[in-house]
Amino acid sequence: MGTQRIILIIVVIISAVIFAAYKMGAFKGEETSGAPSRSLRGSRITPVSGLIAKPQTLESKITITGSVIANESVEITSEISGMIEKIYFGEGTSVKKGDLLLKLNSDELEAQFEKLKYSKKLREDSEYRQRKLLEKEAISQEEYDIALTELNTSIADIKLVEAQLAKTQIRAPFDGVIGLRYVSEGSFINNNTRIAFLANINPVKLEFSVPGKYSNKIKNGDKILFNTDATKMDYEGEVYAIDPQIDQNTRTLKIRAISQNTDGSLIPGQFAKIELILQEADDAIMLPTESVIPQLSGHKIYTYNSGKAKELNVEIGIRTATEVEIVSGLNIQDTVLVSGLLQIKDGSGVEITTLN
Repeated sequence: MGTQRIILIIVVIISAVIFAAYKMGAFKGEETSGAPSRSLRGSRITPVSGLIAKPQTLESKITITGSVIANESVEITSEISGMIEKIYFGEGTSVKKGDLLLKLNSDELEAQFEKLKYSKKLREDSEYRQRKLLEKEAISQEEYDIALTELNTSIADIKLVEAQLAKTQIRAPFDGVIGLRYVSEGSFINNNTRIAFLANINPVKLEFSVPGKYSNKIKNGDKILFNTDATKMDYEGEVYAIDPQIDQNTRTLKIRAISQNTDGSLIPGQFAKIELILQEADDAIMLPTESVIPQLSGHKIYTYNSGKAKELNVEIGIRTATEVEIVSGLNIQDTVLVSGLLQIKDGSGVEITTLN
């Protein structure tokens, strides 16, 4: 019985050793079999979609708000005080430059003018006689100079009254439409009295401001598109003046554009929604935003190269809502990978399933 027990114990021990050796070999086998699996995973083909880089037209534009203002405008007032003798314009009518709008009573000035004309004639005669006597050395130079000064004074007095008479007639300073009048014939007015408003509205001007970061992208001659709440029509205009400095409070740059208004549909004071085209390019390469990957040194994309992904560093330009302009680093007709970018790296195997 003792011998049998010893044999049984030995058999159990041998069996345990064999079983343990078997299990260890199995684990190593799994490890070994796992290595080829990782190798296979590293070389697997990732399905992706792509597009072919093609040139296209690009318009870089911003939308801002502004106001319609008159090409020229002025508040009609009088330089001198006086009573209105006659009003020659109708409210809301067109006038031409130089048209007589209003005349003040000038009886007193006209009387002064007549008096000065007689005085001038008398002093002209006196100067003539004194000059002849001076030529004969019958009088001194001083006596002649007195007569000449009196004549020149009369001439100056006449010019002064003529200027005052001209101010009694108020004329249109430019072509335009005259608005409502605020005075009547017989009213006494002075230089603070508001008579009417005159505006030239063909063409009209558009005044608006853009963020200062666009200051180096705007120049005279740039085109704008705009519409107003009143008409909803699209109008065209052209930038003609740019403020030489950025407003320190708003950090914006004030700009004016001009637009034709032959039908008079644009009225000064209207609110305008303006679209300003900053840049136009006929050969821009645009890619979907999701295909351009930001990195510390700039931006990169992946292209398709003989079944593999190729990483390219690129320089970007203008962004739109869905696309990014590629300025350099990419050639036309290159195939750019658009999807599956998180699963690939430079040299990864890829298969294009969709190509645009």
